[in-house]
Amino acid sequence: MNFSSARQYFYQEIQRPDECINLAKAALYIAQEEYPNLDPEEYLNALDTMAVELQERLPSSRYPLRLIQTINQYLYEDLGFSGNETDYYNPRNSFLNDVIERRQGIPITLALVYLEVARRIDFPMVGVGMPGHFLIRPDIPDIEIFVDAFNSGEVIFAQDCQKRLEQIYQQPVTLRPEFFAVVSHRQFLARMLTNLKYIYLKQQDLKRSLAVVERILLLFPDVAIELRDRGLLYYQLHRYPQAIEDFQGYLAKVPDAEDAVMIRRLLAKLGKDA
Repeated sequence: MNFSSARQYFYQEIQRPDECINLAKAALYIAQEEYPNLDPEEYLNALDTMAVELQERLPSSRYPLRLIQTINQYLYEDLGFSGNETDYYNPRNSFLNDVIERRQGIPITLALVYLEVARRIDFPMVGVGMPGHFLIRPDIPDIEIFVDAFNSGEVIFAQDCQKRLEQIYQQPVTLRPEFFAVVSHRQFLARMLTNLKYIYLKQQDLKRSLAVVERILLLFPDVAIELRDRGLLYYQLHRYPQAIEDFQGYLAKVPDAEDAVMIRRLLAKLGKDA
């Protein structure tokens, strides 16, 4: 594969078993495509330093709520991390190096900082892929609390999650068990990339959108919608042979897709049969 060095490092990292993927490293390799001179070790060291400083503040009692309170005090009050509400769709909110430097981010990148620091002090936490708003929670049986890293580490419960979803979607929402499912490391990275994808699409930045979709497909090669979207980006960038290949692959996976007629028309326009 003819990848940039950053893409090669990302690809190598995600070849590990899921639980062995270093999320911070992989996230920094994502950022490295935007910042070619980025040194991942600098930011990994910054996370290590945070953990060392936090370790000195830990209470003697390691009760989860006390630990969360201490982490919150350190990250949000001492260091000044916060959710970037005024410029939410700035791509920099999705790059871990920027989040560490600027102390601002979106739910998933602030969650990543929180998870990485918590992991370094031996307080296991996991990501929860709630629709519209990423959360984390202690990876401890029978403790049903969630932490909202975007809102200063606020501790919330399931009923609070419902209210939050109703605020986001402006309509009644029925909670479903899958809303609280723990995300794998690959799913975590794909969600980070998906955020970037929609930011770049909104900006009509086709080349960066394509680079993001390519990495999502490295994580999950069989996702038909991403294959279609890569084909559409290839088409818009006049890379027609690659577009044809992706369109044909998409239709082979989902021949009865709602947009199959449109994709077949594009193939016909390119002089190819579906």
